[in-house]
Amino acid sequence: LIIDIQRGGPSTGLPTKTEQADLLQAMYGRNGEAPVPIVAPRTPGDCFTAAVEAARIALTYRTPVFLLSDGYLANGSEPWRVPDLDELPDLRVPFTTTTNHTLADGTDVFWPYKRDPHTLARPWAVPGTPGLEHRIGGIEKQDGTGNISYDPANHELMVRTRQAKIDNITVDDLVVDDPDHASTLVLGWGSTYGPITAAVRRLRTDGHPIAQAHLRHLNPFPRNLETVLAHYTHVVIPEMNLGQLNTLIRARYLTPTHSHTQVNGMPFKAEQLAAALKEHIHD
Repeated sequence: LIIDIQRGGPSTGLPTKTEQADLLQAMYGRNGEAPVPIVAPRTPGDCFTAAVEAARIALTYRTPVFLLSDGYLANGSEPWRVPDLDELPDLRVPFTTTTNHTLADGTDVFWPYKRDPHTLARPWAVPGTPGLEHRIGGIEKQDGTGNISYDPANHELMVRTRQAKIDNITVDDLVVDDPDHASTLVLGWGSTYGPITAAVRRLRTDGHPIAQAHLRHLNPFPRNLETVLAHYTHVVIPEMNLGQLNTLIRARYLTPTHSHTQVNGMPFKAEQLAAALKEHIHD
């Protein structure tokens, strides 16, 4: 579980200021095709829930996961109820203790790279378990056996399997707050939730209909995101970067979104954001 508390960059940058500029790095910043799930909390209190969700994905699907927080959340606070342990999901790992494959000659063996048909996750065996010894390493493996492989067809299969594993991760649908059936949607992620919510509240108080939705899962996106985007005439995406989520949304769904950005190390101010959003509202 890789926790990235984003701040103004690049490099050392602004150690005490906030930013949302690591999204594309988390999404694509690896050699080769190696997709990784991304989860983003929206409030200081939500950091706990988002971390639990990231851990669920990491353990269920056997994959690294990025948790993208930022300086605004790290330095913020809010009332938070300590959860009852019985309310938390069971994240215990069912380690493999027996063989999982039968060879053509009837021999039972352990295949460390044999995947679960639903999650595409590989089994976990505690090191030293008798009969389940296996080799690990960075060189490409043959599907199932884990033998070193340079076969072109196997390489393509492994690349597509890794992508399919991430694409098929089960995440909650995107929830839209739209009491007035607006034609304009403001879509956010991470700590912009607070300023966006305050700006939307001001606009609605003044009689301007506007919908709000906030993404927790940035990879994979919620299954219903494309349907949500298609429902609105105007989609505005405020971000504390140069429009990274906006770039992903436009590339994936070909939606003509409107990017509203700032990268001054400070969070959006509700009044200024409300004025910017108002320009995209058509009552």
